[in-house]
Amino acid sequence: QVQLVESGGGLVQAGGSLRLSCAASGRTFSNYRMGWFRQAPGKEREFVAAIRWNGGNTVYAESVKGRFTISRDSAKNTVSLQMNSLKPDDTAVYYCAADSRPYGLGYALSSRYDYWGQGTQVTVSS
Repeated sequence: QVQLVESGGGLVQAGGSLRLSCAASGRTFSNYRMGWFRQAPGKEREFVAAIRWNGGNTVYAESVKGRFTISRDSAKNTVSLQMNSLKPDDTAVYYCAADSRPYGLGYALSSRYDYWGQGTQVTVSS
């Protein structure tokens, strides 16, 4: 049974940093693309970043480029999202997701992802 479990969310002041982690289990993810999405109250879920597990290719939403870094640790089977220079607009529930088709341009589409975590709340105060 595939499980994605996020951790690391919390409350931080604007300009601060947080590191989110996603522990993946239940299968081998070497042929997956892993993504982070977020959803703020009253808004649709939006793409944040993605990484191809095999090769480590990364892609980011324009709104977080230069501030967020996605990475994976194959030994620990975890995917992380380092978030720096946080802004109040970054406040949302952050979700980890896994896509069994790691190639192609659909990385920003939530419907493409096969598995999802339960989410972790990130709140940035001004």
